[in-house]
Amino acid sequence: VRWMMYWIVFALFLATETITDLLISWFPFYYEVKMAFVLWLLLPYTRGASLLYRKFIHPTLARREQEIDAYIIQARDRSYEAMVRFGKRGLNLAATAAVQAATKSQGVLAGRLRSFSLQDLRSVPDE
Repeated sequence: VRWMMYWIVFALFLATETITDLLISWFPFYYEVKMAFVLWLLLPYTRGASLLYRKFIHPTLARREQEIDAYIIQARDRSYEAMVRFGKRGLNLAATAAVQAATKSQGVLAGRLRSFSLQDLRSVPDE
């Protein structure tokens, strides 16, 4: 549970850091403060990630649980529809490729048979 809390808080930190890094990286000791914050989150003595998770993240997630569940169901349904659509498209492409290959090979075979002259066919024994 402790590691789950850490990774959730760290992921949110990385998401916000992407934006704030561009805006305030000029601030003196910015990178040192960022490193100290990550250590504060990580160390078992300080339990910073646990503190932030229990005070801020868990109450927010608990309040929006129904909304999150609805989004998950919607994403599952959309992903199923997308997989069916891509599967059908893939099967259609494979069938088209197979038909094209068959027609091309049939044309090659007919061309080969036409290349034999009547004289060549007479020289083949009738066994």
